[in-house]
This record gives sequence, structure tokens and C-alpha cells, in this order.
Amino acid sequence: MAVLHPLTRTALPVDTEALARYLIGKIMVRELPEGRASGRIVETEAYIIGDAAGHAYRGMTPRNRSLFLERGHAYVYVAYGTSQMLNVSSETPGIGAGVLIRALEPSDGISIMQRNRGVTRLRDLARGPGRLTAALRIDRALDGLDLCQEGPLWLGRDGHEPGEIAQSNRIGVTRDAHRPLRFYVKDSPFVSGTRKK
Repeated sequence: MAVLHPLTRTALPVDTEALARYLIGKIMVRELPEGRASGRIVETEAYIIGDAAGHAYRGMTPRNRSLFLERGHAYVYVAYGTSQMLNVSSETPGIGAGVLIRALEPSDGISIMQRNRGVTRLRDLARGPGRLTAALRIDRALDGLDLCQEGPLWLGRDGHEPGEIAQSNRIGVTRDAHRPLRFYVKDSPFVSGTRKK
């Protein structure tokens, strides 16, 4: 097993679209009482500055303040009343924008993720933003966490190169839906939604 190192903030691009691409192939690590659960990021979406589909569009609120932190912090929110969503803040402090983590390829702690999700099929454990947060037991308690240092939730790298990264329009947005701001590992079975060549 490759050694994991936390991503350094200086390595993160100060640009939301560039960060969404950069995070493909990196590792999302969740430290839980029963052990480590982690997966390789295979799909992201960028919600850039001034994006009408982004939570920062109307300015900072108590709910979205983590999007305005320095790049590399967690922004966790509830969508559709049930699903937690994990984003990574992506710009300089005070500028609201983020990258939605849409899908992971599970690596460590697969049995933990299976228990958390109540499913056994590897492909379905973290294929989709709500599934991956359930698999890693991510909730609003982790909102605002610094992901660039080891802790309950952090981003790691192991030198892996993700291969060909494809790009498409985002999934499930109605505003600014024409923007090709979704990035994913081409031909990965762990990607959510319809894959466009």
C-alpha cells in the first residue's frame, strides 16, 4: 500500500475549475473510531466565482460561510432534506466558491463503508455525492474542517496519476447548466451519472 501524505495548501490551485481537475485521483480519508475509510476521488464538479448554481452566489450566510474560507476547507450541507454533500472551498479567503466531491473509488475500510451504507456492492458504495458522504459518515459536524492536515477528514496524495480526465456539463443543476465544469476519470465504473465521451 502506498504511503499517503496530506495535500498541502500551497499545492492546491487558487482557481475553482483548476482545483476540481487537480483533485481527481487524490484520496479522501475519513478517520473513524473503528478505523480508516478512504477512497480515490474519481469525479468532481466546480462551482466557480459568480456561478448562479453555487451556494455562494448570493453572498455569505451562516450556512455557507465555509465556502468563503481559504481553499482546502470542508463545506458540508444537506441537500433534498436527507443527503449530506461535501465540497472543498477553492479560492482565497472571503471569495465564495467550491468543488463538489461527486464520487470515490473505495480503497481502505471497505467493510466500514459497507456497514455505513447497508450495501455490499463495491461499485455502489461511493458513486454519487450523497452515497460517498454516507459511506464515510460525513455530516455537518465536519463543516469548516481544514482538509489539508490529518484529522477526522482529510485529503491525501499517494503519487497516483488518474489517467485520462474527461469533462462534461454538471449533473442536476438548472442554473448555469451549460458550463462544462464536471470532471471525471474516463471509463471509471465508480463515476456517478451518465458518462459523456
